[in-house]
Amino acid sequence: MASSSNLLAPAAPAAPLAPAAPALAAGRGGRRIDGLLGVRAALWIAVAALIVVPAAAIVWLAVTGGGWDALADPAVTEAAINSLVSAFLSGALAVVVGTGFALLLERTDLPGRRALRILALSPLLMPPFVGAIAWLSLLGPASSLNTWWAARFGGPLWNLYGGDGVIFLLTVHGYPIVMLIVTAALRRVPADLEQAARITGASPLRTMCEVTLPLLRPAMLSSFTLVSVSNLADFGIPSIVGLPERYVTLSTLVYRFLQSGTVDDPLAVVSAIGLVLLAIALAGVVVDLLRAKTRVELDAQAAQAAPLPLGRLRIPVAVATAAVVVAATILPLVTLTIQALLPAPGVPLTAETVTLASFERALTASGTLTGVANSLMLATLAALICGVLGLAIGTLVTRTRARANAALLGISLLPQAIPGLVIAVAWLVLAPRIGLQNTPWIILCAYLTSFLALVVQSVTAPLSSTSVSAEEAARVSGASRLRALWDISSRMAIPAAISGAVLVALTAVRELTLSVLLLSPGSQTLGVVIFNLQQAGAYNASSALSLIVALVGLAGLGITARRKR
Repeated sequence: MASSSNLLAPAAPAAPLAPAAPALAAGRGGRRIDGLLGVRAALWIAVAALIVVPAAAIVWLAVTGGGWDALADPAVTEAAINSLVSAFLSGALAVVVGTGFALLLERTDLPGRRALRILALSPLLMPPFVGAIAWLSLLGPASSLNTWWAARFGGPLWNLYGGDGVIFLLTVHGYPIVMLIVTAALRRVPADLEQAARITGASPLRTMCEVTLPLLRPAMLSSFTLVSVSNLADFGIPSIVGLPERYVTLSTLVYRFLQSGTVDDPLAVVSAIGLVLLAIALAGVVVDLLRAKTRVELDAQAAQAAPLPLGRLRIPVAVATAAVVVAATILPLVTLTIQALLPAPGVPLTAETVTLASFERALTASGTLTGVANSLMLATLAALICGVLGLAIGTLVTRTRARANAALLGISLLPQAIPGLVIAVAWLVLAPRIGLQNTPWIILCAYLTSFLALVVQSVTAPLSSTSVSAEEAARVSGASRLRALWDISSRMAIPAAISGAVLVALTAVRELTLSVLLLSPGSQTLGVVIFNLQQAGAYNASSALSLIVALVGLAGLGITARRKR
């Protein structure tokens, strides 16, 4: 995940391998050719093809395509306002909830903190559109809870459909990111500062408010930028929860333009929208970079901070926290399971009504097997290619000295700050020009653009903190720079690259935004199949398939985390 300082900040290498040994081959005219230069050139070509060219294509078409007039349409203005409001509010709420959980679970004597921490992070492991379907099974108009409530009080407890439901679900799936970033920053707050405040007579609560929280402000701002940019162009939640109440965002509006052809030149229009989103996202990143340069980095604390004693409130706060965490994580999964076991929405759960027919319908639905096969193929290829490229880029930028290393790393990590909608539109623009239109390979290209940073970050983190003494020994013994990097650094980073590649596969196999916008005949993915079932009114079948995806994803990420430990 992103660090608390900045997503795009290049990792500082421990001590890059200096090009000291003369392990070079002689070429024509006495010029000395270093094999590492060829590798560096190949990586630059790959990064340019996957990131620079798509970004340039969308900028070019947006500037020259004449789609700007459509931005004055009231529907586009309304969608833009909805997107900005939902992204800003969900980002702010995610910061409040995530920071609160981080402080409670990291800085207090709350009982059961380990189990609560795992449960609180579980929404991060579920695709947002699957989470939306799970929550609809709990708070949808035909859910058992709302049906029971309406029978007794004359109206539903809360109909999740609409803008408030979109903001709520974006918050639920965003706060775990904030929690991770703030927790990492919290562990770096020097305990000496807190102890000094306590010695001077400050209470534990005042120490947390006046010492700890101000030091966490940079991490909170970084996490707000990350979550807001991610939510700005999310497609799954607004399409499933917002559209039934005509709450349209830019992502769902772009989908309508591409599918219905309601505008004369849809690619030019969506490119203009994509450029606006790209500018907003990059502006947020630039602000975050400028802010990061003005603050002082704190060293990791040498002593463990004293936890804030909750006293008599310890048990009540623990019960309240557990209730909130369980309600936000376990309860939707339980209701999703119940809905998957029922034949139709609104049917009461009894021994007679429990059936596996929804699973059978979901697995035998038109396109399901094709979607599963396409998702597995594309996810596997994306994992392999991202694994190789990420390993090479991460090794090169952390273990060698070159002026271009920072630029190579920054461009590789840039897609993390670009909404998926923009990436999808960029490849839509490129597809006809490179012969990949109406093929599943255009989805693969978008996956590579979006997920390469996952492996790069996985590799740079351990290598940047590892000594280069082994590579120096290899150089002294006569190995070339390329041979030393391959035999020592790359082999050390292979486990991290594998973990990153597995994360790419698990993310790609359940991805929706890129797949649904780049959809072509015969190239539907698993996420698109679930989305189509939901849109067709087959709610129980979509719940059954969503439950399978959620359980497989949780199991896969659990195995990955265990292997990583």
